[in-house]
Amino acid sequence: MKVSIFDVAKKSGLSVVTVSRVLNNSTSVREKNRLKVLEAMKELDYHPNAAARSLARGETRIIGLVVTTLKDSFLDEIVRAITDTAEAQGYYVALSVTSGLQDKRHYLFKEDRVDGVLLLSPMHEDEYTLELKKSQIPFVLLDNQLMSSSATSVIVDNFKGGYDATKHLIDLGHKEIAHISGPELFLSSRERERGFRTALEESGLQPFHIERGNFEISTGYRIARSWIDSGNLPTALFACDDYVALGAMNAFRNEGIRVPEDISIIGFDDQVIASEFRPMLTTIRQPAEQIGRTGVELLLKSISGVAKRNVTVQLIPELVIRESTARRL
Repeated sequence: MKVSIFDVAKKSGLSVVTVSRVLNNSTSVREKNRLKVLEAMKELDYHPNAAARSLARGETRIIGLVVTTLKDSFLDEIVRAITDTAEAQGYYVALSVTSGLQDKRHYLFKEDRVDGVLLLSPMHEDEYTLELKKSQIPFVLLDNQLMSSSATSVIVDNFKGGYDATKHLIDLGHKEIAHISGPELFLSSRERERGFRTALEESGLQPFHIERGNFEISTGYRIARSWIDSGNLPTALFACDDYVALGAMNAFRNEGIRVPEDISIIGFDDQVIASEFRPMLTTIRQPAEQIGRTGVELLLKSISGVAKRNVTVQLIPELVIRESTARRL
């Protein structure tokens, strides 16, 4: 027969309330009574239910994670880091994949289902933050898309990433450098393009092409194809992400245009696929693991009440040189 908290109370000669306070490490229990409860638990081989203890504390030990897609190895690495970090601290992660709030707010943001929420690349920050603040749920934004946010955030210096990518191509002797940018809606797209323009301006160069598209292989292929058809090709390309870079590479190679001998290409993110294509893709690596780990650490501080104010942590991306870029001959 399963031993209950009532059995422990009877064995120790104390009330159920006192036993509950001992289980929840309350400082209001007298030391002699605490020892009686612990002795009774030992004799009865009683192990408190973790879920019940969480409920008694008003906790769920669950972190909500809202993402817009899972079709991305970079985001997948962030999710894995979040899960590992949370579990190491005794928390579980409830994942919600959504393109907007819709009915998802009832799933994570209501009825005390979670202790806190992480929002990964939210496109409608105001809607989310208003709902979370109204529900008094701690939250942290990861890769938020507002230049200035009043919420605690973890972001990557996309300007530096765009600058470093372009500077790498300039240092290799390229002067006719094109850029395929992501959707203007994304702050990351605008900041990478700003870094691209700044690096060129510092070297007295003008953009050869700037085209806007989506973070998709088809975007890179389509735009590269249009350059091929026009006969007006750059000697180097900085793509807004690895998928776009690989799409462009495919279009060029189909026409016998060699990478990197005829055109150098650099991407962004360092997706798993970047090092699996040949030639392997030079890219800007985002610190995915650090993003996830830092986000959980900040959220747990907010949940525990340690964090007294909102902060923004900016992480630095890294240039990873592989085979798709070469010196201009």
